[in-house]
Amino acid sequence: MDSAGYVSLARQSGLMQEMQVVAQNIANLSTTGYRREGVVFAEFVRSAGIGAPSISFADAHGRLTDSTQGPLQPTGGSFDFAIEGQGFFVLATPGGDRLTRAGAFSPNHQGELASTDGHLLLDSGGAPIFVPPNAASVMLAPDGTLSADGVPLAQVGLVLPAAPDSLVRETGVMFRFDGDTLPVEDAALFQGFLEASNVSPVTEMARMIEIQRTYELGQKFLDREDERVRSAVRILGQN
Repeated sequence: MDSAGYVSLARQSGLMQEMQVVAQNIANLSTTGYRREGVVFAEFVRSAGIGAPSISFADAHGRLTDSTQGPLQPTGGSFDFAIEGQGFFVLATPGGDRLTRAGAFSPNHQGELASTDGHLLLDSGGAPIFVPPNAASVMLAPDGTLSADGVPLAQVGLVLPAAPDSLVRETGVMFRFDGDTLPVEDAALFQGFLEASNVSPVTEMARMIEIQRTYELGQKFLDREDERVRSAVRILGQN
C-alpha cells in the first residue's frame, strides 16, 4: 500500500473512534451528571526525504471532557444534591477515591450516604457521612453543610484535581485522578435537584451525520486506490 492509502486508513481509524464517542454521548443523554466527550485529533508529519513532500497522518490520540454544566432538574429528594459551579463530589471506591457530578445518594444499611453504585460519599475531611435513621428532617445548606433536625452532621466535600489534565473518565459519570485535590469554595449545593447530562442531542446527531459522510468519502477514495492498484497489476501482468 502506498502513502496515500496509509494516510486514508489513519483518518478512517480516527473517524471510527470519534463515531464511538458520539454514540456514547447519545446513549447518555438522560444519564445524571454525565459530561460530553470529544475526540482530540493531532497531526503526525513525517518527512519523505530530501526534496520530497512530507506525509501527514491524522491521529485521534486523546479525549476531551466538556466541563459545561448541565441543567439542574428538580426531584424533591432529600438526598439528591446538585452542584452549581465547579467541583466534584468525592466517592470512596475499592480502587481509591473517585470524583463525580452525579448527586443521587441514599443512606445504606449503616446509615452512611452512598451513590447508586454503593460508593460512600465523603465529607470535606475525607470521612463517610452518617445520617441518623430516625432523623425527621435532613437539610443541605448551599455551602454543603448537612443537618439533621437542625443539628449539623458534616459538610459535603467538593474538590477539583490540582492537575486538571490528570482527570480520566473511568466509567460514564465517575472520574479517576492522579495527585492531590483542591477544595472548591465558589460553588453552591442544592438539595432536591440533580444535574442532567450536558449532551445536546441536536449537536451530537449533526456531528454523527458529518462523521458518517466524511467516512464515506474516505472509503470511496480507498476503493478508487484499490482499483487503481489492481489495474496497474493487471497491465503489468499482460506485458
